[in-house]
Amino acid sequence: MDYYLSFNNNEDRLQLPVIPSSFEITLPNQNTTVNINSIGEINLIGKAGLASISISSFFPNQEYSFCLYKGFPKPSEFIKYILKWKESGKPIRLIVTGTPINYAMAIESFTYGEQDGTGDVYFTLELKEYRFIKTSTVTQTTTKNGTTVSTPSTKRETKEVGGTYIVKAGDTLWTIAKKMTGNGENYKAIAKKNNIKDPNKISVGQKLVI
Repeated sequence: MDYYLSFNNNEDRLQLPVIPSSFEITLPNQNTTVNINSIGEINLIGKAGLASISISSFFPNQEYSFCLYKGFPKPSEFIKYILKWKESGKPIRLIVTGTPINYAMAIESFTYGEQDGTGDVYFTLELKEYRFIKTSTVTQTTTKNGTTVSTPSTKRETKEVGGTYIVKAGDTLWTIAKKMTGNGENYKAIAKKNNIKDPNKISVGQKLVI
Protein backbone atom coordinates (compact mmCIF):
# COMPACT_ATOMS: atom_id res chain seq x y z
CA MET A 1 0.00 0.00 0.00
CA ASP A 2 1.59 3.26 -1.17
CA TYR A 3 0.38 6.82 -0.60
CA TYR A 4 0.80 9.38 -3.39
CA LEU A 5 -0.02 13.09 -3.27
CA SER A 6 0.01 15.01 -6.54
CA PHE A 7 -0.82 18.53 -7.64
CA ASN A 8 -1.85 20.17 -10.91
CA ASN A 9 -1.85 17.01 -13.07
CA ASN A 10 1.40 15.69 -11.58
CA GLU A 11 3.32 18.96 -11.86
CA ASP A 12 4.29 18.13 -8.27
CA ARG A 13 4.13 14.58 -6.96
CA LEU A 14 5.16 13.08 -3.62
CA GLN A 15 5.13 9.56 -2.25
CA LEU A 16 5.01 9.26 1.52
CA PRO A 17 8.21 7.47 2.60
CA VAL A 18 6.55 6.00 5.70
CA ILE A 19 3.18 4.24 5.48
CA PRO A 20 0.69 5.69 7.99
CA SER A 21 -0.10 3.20 10.73
CA SER A 22 -3.76 3.82 9.98
CA PHE A 23 -6.02 6.12 8.05
CA GLU A 24 -9.67 7.00 8.42
CA ILE A 25 -12.10 7.77 5.61
CA THR A 26 -15.64 9.06 6.16
CA LEU A 27 -18.25 8.61 3.41
CA PRO A 28 -21.36 10.56 4.45
CA ASN A 29 -24.81 10.66 2.88
CA GLN A 30 -26.94 13.80 2.72
CA ASN A 31 -29.99 12.19 4.34
CA THR A 32 -32.86 14.27 5.72
CA THR A 33 -35.10 13.42 8.66
CA VAL A 34 -38.67 14.75 8.49
CA ASN A 35 -41.66 14.37 10.79
CA ILE A 36 -45.02 13.38 9.32
CA ASN A 37 -48.03 13.61 11.63
CA SER A 38 -49.62 10.33 10.58
CA ILE A 39 -46.38 8.33 10.57
CA GLY A 40 -43.81 10.03 12.73
CA GLU A 41 -40.18 10.48 11.89
CA ILE A 42 -38.92 9.20 8.53
CA ASN A 43 -35.53 9.29 6.88
CA LEU A 44 -35.21 10.50 3.29
CA ILE A 45 -32.06 9.07 1.72
CA GLY A 46 -30.11 11.72 -0.15
CA LYS A 47 -27.08 11.85 -2.40
CA ALA A 48 -23.58 10.96 -1.31
CA GLY A 49 -21.76 13.68 0.59
CA LEU A 50 -18.09 14.61 0.31
CA ALA A 51 -15.61 12.00 1.48
CA SER A 52 -13.12 13.11 4.12
CA ILE A 53 -9.82 11.46 5.02
CA SER A 54 -7.40 11.94 7.91
CA ILE A 55 -3.80 10.78 7.48
CA SER A 56 -1.17 10.80 10.22
CA SER A 57 2.47 9.78 9.76
CA PHE A 58 5.88 11.46 9.81
CA PHE A 59 8.46 12.79 7.38
CA PRO A 60 11.74 11.06 8.29
CA ASN A 61 14.93 13.07 8.57
CA GLN A 62 17.06 10.01 7.79
CA GLU A 63 16.74 6.81 5.77
CA TYR A 64 15.35 4.27 8.22
CA SER A 65 15.20 0.61 7.23
CA PHE A 66 11.40 0.68 7.16
CA CYS A 67 11.18 3.58 4.70
CA LEU A 68 9.58 2.62 1.40
CA TYR A 69 12.28 4.13 -0.78
CA LYS A 70 15.56 6.04 -0.64
CA GLY A 71 16.36 9.56 -1.74
CA PHE A 72 13.13 11.08 -0.43
CA PRO A 73 12.96 14.84 0.24
CA LYS A 74 13.86 16.37 3.58
CA PRO A 75 10.95 17.09 5.96
CA SER A 76 11.23 20.80 5.16
CA GLU A 77 10.70 20.04 1.46
CA PHE A 78 7.58 17.98 2.13
CA ILE A 79 6.22 20.81 4.27
CA LYS A 80 7.03 23.40 1.61
CA TYR A 81 5.13 21.47 -1.05
CA ILE A 82 2.04 20.88 1.08
CA LEU A 83 1.87 24.51 2.20
CA LYS A 84 2.20 25.63 -1.42
CA TRP A 85 -0.66 23.37 -2.45
CA LYS A 86 -2.79 24.50 0.49
CA GLU A 87 -2.34 28.16 -0.41
CA SER A 88 -2.93 27.65 -4.15
CA GLY A 89 -6.70 27.35 -3.89
CA LYS A 90 -6.56 24.22 -6.04
CA PRO A 91 -7.21 20.57 -5.14
CA ILE A 92 -4.61 17.86 -4.85
CA ARG A 93 -5.04 14.18 -5.68
CA LEU A 94 -4.64 11.37 -3.18
CA ILE A 95 -4.03 7.82 -4.41
CA VAL A 96 -3.67 4.88 -2.04
CA THR A 97 -2.63 1.83 -4.02
CA GLY A 98 -4.39 -1.41 -3.20
CA THR A 99 -7.56 0.49 -2.25
CA PRO A 100 -10.33 2.31 -4.18
CA ILE A 101 -8.98 5.66 -2.93
CA ASN A 102 -8.22 7.92 -5.88
CA TYR A 103 -9.77 11.28 -5.05
CA ALA A 104 -9.31 14.91 -5.87
CA MET A 105 -9.12 16.49 -2.41
CA ALA A 106 -9.06 19.91 -0.79
CA ILE A 107 -6.63 20.39 2.08
CA GLU A 108 -8.76 21.23 5.11
CA SER A 109 -5.90 21.42 7.61
CA PHE A 110 -2.23 20.51 7.94
CA THR A 111 -0.70 20.07 11.40
CA TYR A 112 2.98 19.26 11.86
CA GLY A 113 5.78 19.43 14.41
CA GLU A 114 8.77 17.63 15.95
CA GLN A 115 8.45 15.30 18.92
CA ASP A 116 12.06 14.39 19.66
CA GLY A 117 15.59 15.33 18.67
CA THR A 118 15.76 13.22 15.50
CA GLY A 119 14.53 15.94 13.17
CA ASP A 120 11.61 13.76 12.08
CA VAL A 121 8.46 15.81 11.53
CA TYR A 122 5.14 14.27 12.55
CA PHE A 123 2.05 15.45 10.73
CA THR A 124 -1.70 15.07 10.34
CA LEU A 125 -3.31 15.92 7.01
CA GLU A 126 -7.07 16.46 6.90
CA LEU A 127 -8.52 16.21 3.39
CA LYS A 128 -12.02 16.58 1.96
CA GLU A 129 -13.20 15.40 -1.44
CA TYR A 130 -13.26 18.00 -4.22
CA ARG A 131 -15.82 17.58 -7.00
CA PHE A 132 -15.14 19.12 -10.38
CA ILE A 133 -18.15 20.98 -11.76
CA LYS A 134 -19.23 21.86 -15.25
CA THR A 135 -18.37 25.35 -16.41
CA SER A 136 -20.34 27.17 -19.10
CA THR A 137 -19.27 29.69 -21.68
CA VAL A 138 -21.67 31.64 -23.86
CA THR A 139 -20.94 32.37 -27.50
CA GLN A 140 -22.88 35.23 -29.07
CA THR A 141 -23.53 35.37 -32.82
CA THR A 142 -25.53 37.83 -34.88
CA THR A 143 -27.86 36.57 -37.60
CA LYS A 144 -28.43 38.28 -40.94
CA ASN A 145 -31.53 40.05 -39.65
CA GLY A 146 -29.56 41.54 -36.75
CA THR A 147 -30.78 39.19 -34.03
CA THR A 148 -28.18 38.23 -31.42
CA VAL A 149 -28.20 34.56 -30.47
CA SER A 150 -26.44 33.28 -27.34
CA THR A 151 -25.26 29.66 -27.43
CA PRO A 152 -24.06 28.12 -24.15
CA SER A 153 -21.43 25.41 -24.22
CA THR A 154 -20.35 23.30 -21.31
CA LYS A 155 -17.16 21.49 -20.50
CA ARG A 156 -16.07 19.43 -17.56
CA GLU A 157 -12.71 19.91 -15.96
CA THR A 158 -10.42 16.99 -16.67
CA LYS A 159 -10.08 14.48 -13.88
CA GLU A 160 -6.46 14.27 -12.86
CA VAL A 161 -4.99 10.80 -13.09
CA GLY A 162 -1.44 9.62 -13.41
CA GLY A 163 1.55 8.64 -11.36
CA THR A 164 3.34 5.32 -11.28
CA TYR A 165 2.40 1.88 -10.03
CA ILE A 166 4.50 -1.12 -9.00
CA VAL A 167 2.99 -4.40 -10.23
CA LYS A 168 2.05 -6.80 -7.43
CA ALA A 169 1.18 -10.50 -7.46
CA GLY A 170 -2.25 -11.10 -8.97
CA ASP A 171 -2.35 -7.77 -10.83
CA THR A 172 -3.50 -7.45 -14.43
CA LEU A 173 -3.33 -4.35 -16.59
CA TRP A 174 -7.13 -4.17 -16.47
CA THR A 175 -7.28 -4.25 -12.65
CA ILE A 176 -4.44 -1.72 -12.44
CA ALA A 177 -6.26 0.61 -14.86
CA LYS A 178 -9.48 0.23 -12.85
CA LYS A 179 -7.67 0.91 -9.57
CA MET A 180 -5.61 3.87 -10.75
CA THR A 181 -7.95 5.59 -13.24
CA GLY A 182 -11.41 4.31 -12.35
CA ASN A 183 -11.88 2.64 -15.75
CA GLY A 184 -10.46 -0.78 -16.60
CA GLU A 185 -10.68 -0.06 -20.32
CA ASN A 186 -7.75 2.35 -19.91
CA TYR A 187 -5.45 -0.69 -19.80
CA LYS A 188 -4.76 -0.20 -23.53
CA ALA A 189 -3.51 3.35 -22.96
CA ILE A 190 -1.30 2.18 -20.07
CA ALA A 191 0.11 -0.62 -22.23
CA LYS A 192 0.89 1.85 -25.01
CA LYS A 193 2.49 4.36 -22.62
CA ASN A 194 4.78 1.65 -21.23
CA ASN A 195 5.58 0.01 -24.60
CA ILE A 196 3.89 -3.24 -23.56
CA LYS A 197 3.14 -5.27 -26.69
CA ASP A 198 1.19 -8.03 -24.92
CA PRO A 199 -1.11 -6.60 -22.18
CA ASN A 200 -1.35 -10.08 -20.65
CA LYS A 201 2.37 -10.15 -19.85
CA ILE A 202 3.44 -7.97 -16.93
CA SER A 203 5.91 -8.84 -14.18
CA VAL A 204 5.73 -8.49 -10.41
CA GLY A 205 7.88 -5.51 -9.42
CA GLN A 206 7.53 -3.85 -12.82
CA LYS A 207 7.10 -0.08 -12.61
CA LEU A 208 4.30 1.31 -14.77
CA VAL A 209 3.67 4.93 -15.72
CA ILE A 210 -0.06 5.60 -15.46
